[in-house]
Amino acid sequence: MNISYIRNNSDAVGILASGLCLVHCLLTPFVFVAHSSITMIGDGQAHWWKLLDLIFLALSYFAIRRSIRTTSKPSIKYAFWASWSFLVGIIINEKLEVIPLPEEMIYIGSLSLVILHFYNLKYCQCNKECCTTN
Repeated sequence: MNISYIRNNSDAVGILASGLCLVHCLLTPFVFVAHSSITMIGDGQAHWWKLLDLIFLALSYFAIRRSIRTTSKPSIKYAFWASWSFLVGIIINEKLEVIPLPEEMIYIGSLSLVILHFYNLKYCQCNKECCTTN
């Protein structure tokens, strides 16, 4: 995947990153059950698996940043950042264990980003001239 593809298809990258984040969240319990006999690091989670959270957050951040530059609807910008902030808050809370929340809360943030990227891709694209001021 080259840089020009990412610049021109930030919603596709966002869908991929958020979708992989969702799959990562869904598979986590099954991976740990399947590999319960393997020696893991720390509290039962491999460091590389924990690192995926941060990688997906970074990918989605850059995809959102690029997508809001080409959207025709200002309200989508706020929806993207609200969803991403919600996802960041849930992940930070999960890491620090501040407030006990159901695991399913993380699905809301990642699924909303997938839906927003699909919506933006389908209904909010504009010509390059109209997006120069965004």
